[in-house]
Amino acid sequence: MHHCLWKRILVAVSLIFLGFFFQKLTEERPTYNLSLQEEKKKILQQLNQEQMTSESKNHLENFRDMQKASPLLQQVNYKLLAGSPPQEKKLLTIGISSEQRPNGSYLLGTLHSLFQASSEHELNCVVVLVHLSNPDPKWLRRTVASISDLFKPHIEAQKLLVIHGSLADFSLPGDLNNVSHASRCEAHYSRQKVNYALLMNFAINLSEYFLMIEDYVYCTSKFISTIYWALSAWKELPWAILEFSSLSLSGKVFHTSDLSRLTSLFLLFHKDIPIHLFLSEFRLLLTQNVPIRFSPSVFYHIGNYSAFEDTCFPVEKEEVFGEPDNPVASVLTDMMAEMNAIPQYAYTLNKECYSTLNPVRGNYLTVVLEKPQKVTRIEVLTGSDKKGLYWLQQGQVELGYDPLENSRGCTHYTLLGPLVEGNLDQRVFYEEDSVEELSCIRLLVLASQESWLLIRQIKVWTWHEEEEG
Repeated sequence: MHHCLWKRILVAVSLIFLGFFFQKLTEERPTYNLSLQEEKKKILQQLNQEQMTSESKNHLENFRDMQKASPLLQQVNYKLLAGSPPQEKKLLTIGISSEQRPNGSYLLGTLHSLFQASSEHELNCVVVLVHLSNPDPKWLRRTVASISDLFKPHIEAQKLLVIHGSLADFSLPGDLNNVSHASRCEAHYSRQKVNYALLMNFAINLSEYFLMIEDYVYCTSKFISTIYWALSAWKELPWAILEFSSLSLSGKVFHTSDLSRLTSLFLLFHKDIPIHLFLSEFRLLLTQNVPIRFSPSVFYHIGNYSAFEDTCFPVEKEEVFGEPDNPVASVLTDMMAEMNAIPQYAYTLNKECYSTLNPVRGNYLTVVLEKPQKVTRIEVLTGSDKKGLYWLQQGQVELGYDPLENSRGCTHYTLLGPLVEGNLDQRVFYEEDSVEELSCIRLLVLASQESWLLIRQIKVWTWHEEEEG
């Protein structure tokens, strides 16, 4: 009952903030209803309509600019502990909130992994913001001294900034050792949301996007480039949160223009539910109905703080995918084949590929599954093995439902995602109370290109009943 009440309050408050926002994003979210006979015509009409909606984005930006920070956040006191804010706005702020823990800290290991995984060129477009949340002066001095000693070049280059923030006259739960187990978890939820609110509030004007990571993660090589190219591909599409990890918090990217709204809600409902569930609700309020999660993950946990924190903040384990198991399907396309290629080559799990010349806007290649399948991951590869040759420069992958007769496509399509540098590798999620099965997977050409196009492989992973165990 408490959770239901919270949801009602959250929806009411959010509607005040987001009424106009809902309408615009709903208009922008692409859906596709078509018949086979008019497929090409309606695809082109849809693409033109998506282009027209860009005119409404100025109104959306004006609406975002009108948003004010929570009155509580106007009482924040910040101290710069190391470094100084960059003089120019960056593409991405990498935000880390860290607190004192009895079992020690992995913060230095996280920072080492972050900088080790990134080139100088990649670091030029980001700023790393660390919020040390515990007010203990001895811990603050010791932690800042360690960071300053190990990462002095990054601090001097304005690539690393360490802060401490506090809210005046804002009460938080008391001693965690003197409350019940349930209350201890609620106390952690509250502290965590307030700490992230302080972190995000400081980051609002530092960059265009904000990446949340925890203070005990390992970063894979070139993760900044992975995020950069994904953001470029999604720039003109509506989204609230992009996920680059299956971890509950780390790897989530937001528009900084959404942070004022998010931090205000963090403080309004700081005692209610865990932050990862709160973010799922926030995503839904911004009309992003399913997660957008890229595969494979670029962040992993290192170490573990305590069994208690595992209970309060359960981690979604990284799903281990085996080899793709492309189910039986037929492949249709309106593109002219070259070199005796057949469309089925794009779906066959071998070294064959489908090649065509000079694809035009609206061309498609559709995989029609013999029977509906619960697909969990899709990977689409275009171009030769040599990067940059013959890949689809602008394209997107769509999920099809309600198959037409005679395996001729589907009546309804929704967007999975755009290609990122000619490829796509994403998890597939389904809306609540919807049919969790696909019948079609469609690769759509968004812009004409005068060159060869190689559709190297479409890989599909499906859910099997034994996996639930």
